[in-house]
This record gives sequence, C-alpha cells and structure tokens, in this order.
Amino acid sequence: MKHVVIVGAGIVGVSTAIWLQRSGHRVTLIDRLGPAGGASHGNGGVLASCAMVPVTGPGLMRKVPGMLFRRDQPLFLKWGYLPKLMPWLVKYLAHANAEDTERIAAALAPIVGDSLADHLALAEGTGAERWIRPSDYLYLYKDRAAFEGDAFSWDLRKMHGFYWEELEQRDLSAYDGIFSKNLGFAIKMGNHGRIADPGAYVHDLAAHVEASGGMLIKGEVEDLVREGGTVTGVRSGGQTLDCDAVLVATGVWSGPLARKLGVRVPLQSERGYHLELWEPNFMPKAPVMLASGKFVATPMEGRLRLAGVVEFGGLEAGPSRSPFELLKRGGLTAMPGLTWTREEEWMGHRPAPADSIPVIGEVPGVRGAFLGFGHHHIGLTGGPKTGRLLAQMIAGQKPNIDVTPYSPARFAH
Repeated sequence: MKHVVIVGAGIVGVSTAIWLQRSGHRVTLIDRLGPAGGASHGNGGVLASCAMVPVTGPGLMRKVPGMLFRRDQPLFLKWGYLPKLMPWLVKYLAHANAEDTERIAAALAPIVGDSLADHLALAEGTGAERWIRPSDYLYLYKDRAAFEGDAFSWDLRKMHGFYWEELEQRDLSAYDGIFSKNLGFAIKMGNHGRIADPGAYVHDLAAHVEASGGMLIKGEVEDLVREGGTVTGVRSGGQTLDCDAVLVATGVWSGPLARKLGVRVPLQSERGYHLELWEPNFMPKAPVMLASGKFVATPMEGRLRLAGVVEFGGLEAGPSRSPFELLKRGGLTAMPGLTWTREEEWMGHRPAPADSIPVIGEVPGVRGAFLGFGHHHIGLTGGPKTGRLLAQMIAGQKPNIDVTPYSPARFAH
C-alpha cells in the first residue's frame, strides 16, 4: 500500500484519488481552494466524447485575424498580454495543420471517447452519480453548407467511431422546438451526457474520498522533497508531509511544480467564461453546441449554463465584459423568447499546453513524481479516464492503452 499525495482537488485529482483508494492505497488531497475551486466548477458540463478535435485545425491561421476583430466571434485577446503570449502562441499555431490535428485527435480519443461510461464507473457508489444525466448532444448550424464547412472535423470523428443523425430544420423543430428557425441544420449524437451541477459533482466525489479514509487539506504546496532521485514528501505550510508518490494535478497552476521536477511545459491559460441564467422559462432537451459561436448551452439544476469562448490574457487580469455579452447575445439569438430571473457570471482558466495534448504520467528521472494536467476545454470530459490511467501508473500497473503521447518526457530537460 502506498501513501499518495495529490496536489489539486479538481476532477483529475479527485478521480485519481478514488481509483487509488479502490486498489487499496491511501491518499491525501491538497488544494489551495478546496475541491472544484477552478475549471472543474465552471466548465460547460457536457460529457463531450466527440470533442477530440483540437482548436488548432487546418485553416486556423487564416481565420484568426477575422475572429479577433469581429464582435460575434468567440476568440478574445487582451492585447497588452500579447508579448508574453507570443512564444507559446508560435508553438501552438505550428500545429494548425492536418497531420498534427489527426495526431492530436488520435491521442485525445482514448481519454474522452467513452466519457459517459467513464463517469458512471467513477461515480458508482459515491453519491455523486445523482448529478450524471445520460443524454444526446447536438451541434447546431445555420444550414447544411455551414456543417459541410466543418467536414474535416466530422471526418475525424467518423474515423474514431462516431456516428450521428442529421436533422434538417423541420426535424430539429420536432426534436426540440425552442430553437430559432435560422438554425436550419443539426447533428444529433447519442451516448453522450451532462453533469447537472459540475461543482457539486466534484464536491461529492471529494467527500467520498474523505469518507473512504482519505485526507483533504486546504493549503498551498511549496515544494516536493526528494532523496536519491525519489520523491519522499511534499512541503506545505512550512511542514513536510511524507509520501510514497505525488501527483501534480493543479491545472494551469501546475507549471511551477512541474519545473521544479525538470519538466518545462509551454502552458497558457485558455480563459473560459460562463453565464448562468437562473429559472429560465424553458430548457433545451439536451446540451447543444452552437457551432458558429463555439459555446454550449447546458441544462443544469435550476439554471441554463452558457459556456465557452476562448480568451488569452494570462492568470492575473480580471474578466472582460465582451465574452459575457457574446454569450448572452448568442443564447438569445439561438433561443428567441428565452427569459430568466437572475444571472451569474464566471471566468476561469483552462490549462492549455502548446501541443494540445495533456501531460499524464511519471516524470522521467524522478521516481514517484507524476503529472496530470493540460486538458484545454475537455478536462471534465476526460477527467475520470485520466484519473484511472494515473492510478494504474502510480500503482505500478500497465495501462491498457499506449500512454506515450501524454508522457511528461516530451517536455523534460
């Protein structure tokens, strides 16, 4: 039996903790904010198994200027941050080609491709399963031509075993009549799901870790203690906590601890936004992706969450107004007649490595040190599978998929 300290109590950290406990290990979770303090609370709530296609598809370079200067586009930049962003951005955009997109999708597919089943397996018997809702997932387009403009992405999904139903406007209205008649085409996929309250879901999973004998500490980890190339403890609040292995899973804040281990991940915050509309007069039947605005509308407990948008502006700057306004405009355009009683706004930080592939695995040259972060906008979707893989690696078992693409070794110096 090992004692494993997990730094970060988001979906990846908590999932790893549960799978480790199930195989007989002792865990301690440490998080500066407590469970679901960041993106695990604020995400779109969709178990988007089909979301293995990265943002950096072919043609992105051509689209970026137009996206930055049009108010109806889901890409934002705090211009003063551009000099700091540039080294990462150059590496990121270098992958905006067909060959790299196919390689990245092949790496992401095993992490996200069976998300609903992964979440159900993780949550079974924890009390958190009450938040999981199996559902369809719809992509809404202006017309068939707009869908055909996304052919590269859909061909990739088909290559990875995804199938769908095509709905013309009349079929979409029959399925769910709340959408604008200007949305003339939709893709409907089964075997997806949603989380009715992502924050409460991760809280319940963390409570199960505690109820199963795990420890939860609210605090900051300053350093990792090593002896002879092996991690033996973590330093937090001036004290050392002994352990046999440590996992760093703090999302976009993982960079400094990873660097202490000799791994320099080119990592930026892909700032995401959500707008919650409480007590709406109607709800979509299933979560929907508004393809033109790249945001989702997800029915949740008591409210409709509009979430998405990408903004680059670092970790320090506060939220911008424009993304919230875009989400509200987009929601009302897609669902005319929508009303609500109050709004809640949130902005958070998705961890974005420059190669769009999460960092999952043992640190080369440091026994017992593991990393698990960097899922961009698919952290909730891929969290349970990531946690299961990490638990297997930490326990010394061989995962049943090739984990080479996620290895921290690609960034080790």
